[in-house]
Amino acid sequence: MHHGPTPARGAIQAATTAMAVLAALALFVSACATGGTGARDEGPAHGDAVAGTTPVPQAASSESLDQSDAVQLVKDDPAVSAEVKGALKPCVGDEYPVDVSYGNLTGSTGDDVIVNVLTCGDAVGVGSYVYRESDDGYQNVFKAEEPPVYAEIDRGDLVVTKQVYEKGDPVSSPSGENVITYRWTSGRFMKEYSWHNDYSSVVGGDATPVPETG
Repeated sequence: MHHGPTPARGAIQAATTAMAVLAALALFVSACATGGTGARDEGPAHGDAVAGTTPVPQAASSESLDQSDAVQLVKDDPAVSAEVKGALKPCVGDEYPVDVSYGNLTGSTGDDVIVNVLTCGDAVGVGSYVYRESDDGYQNVFKAEEPPVYAEIDRGDLVVTKQVYEKGDPVSSPSGENVITYRWTSGRFMKEYSWHNDYSSVVGGDATPVPETG
């Protein structure tokens, strides 16, 4: 004989089903609340992470050294030749033909300052200088005054480019360039390596370093 569920058994099943529904509902509400709170909690944390990875401008510690300061620095420097000082005059108004950049070349606590002095007409580099910040001001730790010359920072090294002209080359079209890389070692810049680019033969190719010769 087949017997249906007893009233007690049916009541138990109904109670179990109701508890399961309530548990699911509570879980759903809890998940929504947690998700909302989680999103709010993650907001500031994400903001802090972005702020922590924001790069600080390289010139932050030397930002007071503007173009006019750099010009005065070169003019007051006894290591700079009279020829370069004589050529260092405004091109238009109070604009001087100098390029000023900052970076860490010597491992000092402040930024090093690279100053390139150019000609007004054709922007040929006549002098390149590196100044190291110290407690007493700025110290000249490098100079190159064989025009055309230009100095810049490349991955923590000092790279100096010197244009090469053959007889008959116009100023705008040198035949090639010599590129010399220096690294700060034992309190001064030491030549690491150099290479030559021949503009007539290097087309779409990379420069090939040659061993240091002296």
